[in-house]
Amino acid sequence: MLTDAAIRKAPAPEKPRKLADGGGLFLLHNPNGSKWWRLKYRFGGKEKLLSLGTYPDTGLADARARRDEARKLLAAGIDPGEHRKAEKAAGEERAANSFEVVAREWLGKQAWVEHYRVKVEAWMANDVYPYIGGRPVAELTAPEFLRVGRRMEERGALESAHRVLQTCGQVMRYAIATGRTERNPVTDLRGAIASPAERHHAAITDPAMLGGLLRAIEGYAGDPTTRAALKLSALLFVRPGELRHAEWAEIDLDAGEWNIPAGKMKMRQPHLVPLSEQAVAILRELQPLTGRSQYVFPGGRSPRRPMSNNAINAALRRMGYSKETMTAHGFRATARTILDEVLGYRVDFIEHQLAHAVKDPNGRAYNRTAHLPERRKMMQGWADYLNQLKAGLDKPIPADKTAQKAVVAPTKAQPVEQRSLPDGSGQPTNVLQWEKMPPRRKPWLKDQGEQKSIPEPAEAQSVKPHASADGVREQLEIPQEPRLSARSKPWLRKGS
Repeated sequence: MLTDAAIRKAPAPEKPRKLADGGGLFLLHNPNGSKWWRLKYRFGGKEKLLSLGTYPDTGLADARARRDEARKLLAAGIDPGEHRKAEKAAGEERAANSFEVVAREWLGKQAWVEHYRVKVEAWMANDVYPYIGGRPVAELTAPEFLRVGRRMEERGALESAHRVLQTCGQVMRYAIATGRTERNPVTDLRGAIASPAERHHAAITDPAMLGGLLRAIEGYAGDPTTRAALKLSALLFVRPGELRHAEWAEIDLDAGEWNIPAGKMKMRQPHLVPLSEQAVAILRELQPLTGRSQYVFPGGRSPRRPMSNNAINAALRRMGYSKETMTAHGFRATARTILDEVLGYRVDFIEHQLAHAVKDPNGRAYNRTAHLPERRKMMQGWADYLNQLKAGLDKPIPADKTAQKAVVAPTKAQPVEQRSLPDGSGQPTNVLQWEKMPPRRKPWLKDQGEQKSIPEPAEAQSVKPHASADGVREQLEIPQEPRLSARSKPWLRKGS
C-alpha cells in the first residue's frame, strides 16, 4: 500500500517505474519526475489500462475513489474505458448543442444588414448567453426564457425584451429543424411579458407645415452634406439607413436612377428609386464634395464609413423640430399620406416606391421595375409639389388620373353637372348629353333660327400650374368642349 509520504519522497528513477497500491491501482513514476495514476483491469478477456489522473493534482485518496468507481462498473458488466469515452462524447455533444452554439450558427445564416446584425448579436451576448448560453437546447424550459425576458422588462426595455424572445424562438425553431431538440418552449410565453406601448415615427402630414419644414431645410446652416441628406430624405422618402449607406456606384445621374442592392434593403429585394430633376441637381451639387468617397454621405470622422445614423434626426432637432413632431423615418409617412390623400396617386404606386411588400393578383412579389414609368411621373410630381410648398403655395398638383377625370365624358353612373342659364334653366355641360336632349327640353331656343352654343365649363376655362424647380414649368390645359354648328342641330329647321 502506498502513502503520500512515500510518494513524495520517491526519487526519480532512471526508467519508468510502477508503484503498486492494490486492486489494480498503481502509480507510474517517470524519469522526468511526472507521476501518473493507472488502473489495470481485464474486460472481455483482454487486459486494459485506465488513466485516473496525475499526482499531486489527483491525490492518493482520490485515485483510490476513482478505482473503486471503475471496479463497480466492471461488476456491472461495463467497460470503464468505454464508459469514459461515451461520457466524453456526450459532453462534447452537449457543448455542440448548447444554446449559444446553435444561436451563433443560426445568426451566421441570416442575410441581415450589418448594423442590425451587430444589434442582435449585442442583445444575445449581453442578455441571453450569460444565463442560458451553455445550456443544451434540448433541456431548456419556458421559465428559463421567461427569466431572460423579465430581467430586461425590469429595466424598462420592453420592446427589446420582446425582440430578444422572438429571436430566441427563431433559434429554437432552427434547433428543431436540425434535430437538436423536439419542441420550442418560447411559444409558451405568449402574453407573459408586458407589451410595449405602440409607437409610430413622428411625421408632418399637413402641407402647410411641410412647407415650413422645407424652408427650414433650405436655410439649414450646418454641414452641406447633412443639408443634402435632409433634402433627399424629403424627395426620395427611402428608409434612413438606405439613404445613409447610399454609394456613388449605385447612382446613375444621367439615367436618373438609384439602384439599391438587395443586401441593403429591409425586404432583401433590390429596389430602384427614380430620381427627379431636383434630386439629380442636389446630387450633382454634392458630387464635388463627396464624389471621391465610396459613400454619398460619408461620416464626419472617416470617409470609409457612412454618415451617423443620428445625423438627420440631430439636424431636425437643431432646426427646432422635436422627436414628437418629425423624425428621419417620418419623411416616409409624410410622402405616403400626401401622395395618396392630397395628390391622388394610386396606392400601389406609392407602396412600390416605399419598397413595401406588394404582391400581384397571383400572390407573387412585383419586381423592382414594376410600374416604373408611372413611378417616375409620381416622383417628379412629388418633387414639383414640394417646390410649390416651399414657395408658400399649397394648391396640389393633381396626379395624371385626377387631370383625366376633368375631360372624361360622364357615364350613366356619373351625375351630370348642371349649371343655370340666365333664364334659370339647367343645361348639361357634356356635348353628348346635349345632342341626345330632345327639343322640348331646350326652352331657351325661342325661335327656329336661333343657335345657342354650349357654355364652356368653368373647369375647361381654367389652367392648373405645374410647378418645378425653376418656377412654373408648364401648364396643364384641359381642352375646351367644341361649339356646335347649325349643321349638327337637325332639329332646327329653316323657315319654321
